[in-house]
Amino acid sequence: MTEASWRVREEDVSKIASATHGDPFSVLGLHRAGNGMAIRAFVPGVERLGAVLESGVTVPLERRGFGDFFEAFVPGAAERFRYRLRAVIAGHALDFQDPYEFGPVLGPMDDYLLVEGTHKRLYERLGSHPIHHEGADGVLFAVWAPHARRVSVVGDFNQWDGRRHTMRKRVDSGIWELFAPGIDEGTVYKYEIIGVNGDIQPLKADPFGFSGEMRPSTASVVARTDGHKWGDEAHMAWRPTVEARRGPMSVLEVHASSWRRKWDGGFLSYDELADQLIPYAVDMGFTHIELMPISEHPLDASWGYQPIGLFAPTRRFGDPAGFQRFVDGAHRVGLGVILDWVPAHFPTDEHGLAKFDGTALYEHPDPRRGFHPDWNTAIYDFGRAEVASMLVSNAIYWLDRYHIDGLRVDAVASMLYLDYSRKAGEWLPNPDGSNQNHDAVRFLQDANASVYGTYPGIATIAEESTSWPGVSQPTSAGGLGFGFKWNMGWMNDTLSYIALDPVYRKYHHHKLTFGLLYAFSENFILPISHDEVVHGKGSVLGKMPGDDWQKFANVRGYYGFMWGYPGKKLLFMGQEFAQRAEWNFDAGLDWWSLDHASHRGVQSLVRDLNRLHREKPALHARDCEPEGFQWIVVDDEAQSVFAWVRYGGPGAKPVLVASNFTPEPRYNYRIGLPFAGRWREILNTDAPEYGGAGIGNFGEVHASMQESHGLPASAEITLPPLATVYFEHDSV
Repeated sequence: MTEASWRVREEDVSKIASATHGDPFSVLGLHRAGNGMAIRAFVPGVERLGAVLESGVTVPLERRGFGDFFEAFVPGAAERFRYRLRAVIAGHALDFQDPYEFGPVLGPMDDYLLVEGTHKRLYERLGSHPIHHEGADGVLFAVWAPHARRVSVVGDFNQWDGRRHTMRKRVDSGIWELFAPGIDEGTVYKYEIIGVNGDIQPLKADPFGFSGEMRPSTASVVARTDGHKWGDEAHMAWRPTVEARRGPMSVLEVHASSWRRKWDGGFLSYDELADQLIPYAVDMGFTHIELMPISEHPLDASWGYQPIGLFAPTRRFGDPAGFQRFVDGAHRVGLGVILDWVPAHFPTDEHGLAKFDGTALYEHPDPRRGFHPDWNTAIYDFGRAEVASMLVSNAIYWLDRYHIDGLRVDAVASMLYLDYSRKAGEWLPNPDGSNQNHDAVRFLQDANASVYGTYPGIATIAEESTSWPGVSQPTSAGGLGFGFKWNMGWMNDTLSYIALDPVYRKYHHHKLTFGLLYAFSENFILPISHDEVVHGKGSVLGKMPGDDWQKFANVRGYYGFMWGYPGKKLLFMGQEFAQRAEWNFDAGLDWWSLDHASHRGVQSLVRDLNRLHREKPALHARDCEPEGFQWIVVDDEAQSVFAWVRYGGPGAKPVLVASNFTPEPRYNYRIGLPFAGRWREILNTDAPEYGGAGIGNFGEVHASMQESHGLPASAEITLPPLATVYFEHDSV
């Protein structure tokens, strides 16, 4: 065989050396050549290079010119064979396997499902995966970059040299893949991409990376998320048996960076959070912890709402296995975990998704739809099948690999409206001039249908601040398909009311009654979230009027009103013990407040409110149904009194809730009731153990068959000042 017949062309050598070859697998590795096989490799910085065959024979590879391209001919080889490369560097030999010796891992079905947008578990194929392939251990790298001319995976393992691990392009889908033998978990890597115009892009983190470096470093880290030995079988078996809208749900919203800090100001790890936060939430009686976004994000001050690594739990608190242990620990004691999920937008940091392959790939190409002016972030192109599939896969990923119980979806309103926070001329309307983002609507419907269809018993929750119809209605009925919606109107109305001096509250009585006009139009959660206690808004305690006693009384009375009102509950951390200062994301909560009885009293009240919420079906079973609520006193503006009955369905004892939002006690206040007999006082926010004055009803009142407020029975009760009282009917 002549030399020319097996040696590669000089043009190919040059392109391999400059990492501009469109198909390096057609040149490098093992290739049939006449009556034998040619071995070709590109290995910079070595003195000599050889191929060690399975027989133990070493075949020297010849250097082409003065470069780093090597090749050799093995005559008589009729079949493909295995070999290892042996490099001599500074007189020392180093053996390693050639990535170009191995065939592809992905197949045509992966291409088809990605392009079609129906692959709901893309994280099983894209990203970095330690696998055993064709007899070798290594890592599969796969990334979607359809417009790239070349993609390489780079890291310490190849001196960040983009010529070393140039990937194979799957033309049908635009996925680039490479099996890199000899690499394992913990490997730090990025992608080096040459864009459609031949420009080298900033090094990119992996969009499907399962772990990342600690900020300010930005590389992805190879990690497994499929190997945890879960111990939450009982919780996972119980979860789909409960209808969330009819079960108790009291949520503690937590910012993991600032719930508590170490003595030196450092972050608690996932394991430390499990040891401290989980027992605290259980002791307080919350049913769920909702974590503000923990997906990897570059800026602490974004609170996680500008994520770059959607598939990576932030390194601030440890590795993915640590977060799995956290969720597992919560489930073992019956505590659910909800994640704040941000599919609306992403930051434009150069190592992230923006202009990923040199084009607007993940973001909408028109800035009137692809750029968010409020947050200086990029908006996903929800109409692109591959992008929508990635986001749906991400939702499923958290439920699959981390057993998450629900997703609270951030900034839904910004997704639904093309003109959200935009002036005239700054947005691109639909052909008919309308402002609905039809692509985003379809995406949200698909995401909700997908996660509920795969994981019954979970909950998706929309932060949606407008009156968009059917947010929590099924997709089959034309709704968006969420399980719940945050009741932002209730939150704004009630906080503005309770912040008033009591003398003025009678003029704003409707702020506490108006919400019942729409309370059952959606499945609502009542949120007192982080947004209400930051940026100069003050804490819940800080919003209250009056002297210190009145401030605490107002907080207690307001919480009693909230827990008695129809809807699930959410309270941001620190508000359960009435932290005086507003939230500081850069420090831990003011736990020293609990040295004071007034703060401990509010904490005890919230604990008891949560207990009643769980134990009394009347306080949760019909949160989302009008049959579960009946006004009794709705129009006593002069005395700022409100009263209603909650019903829990057949066999459940009704509960009377009455609030007095003036500092004057109301004695012998007659309230109509549906049944005569004894009504036990089961909660009084003015009780001494909560820090109150102890004005009450000595544990019970008796209703006689005296009609009042349109009801057949009634009782005279004492309403303490700035307080809420609960009574449960007892047939005895």
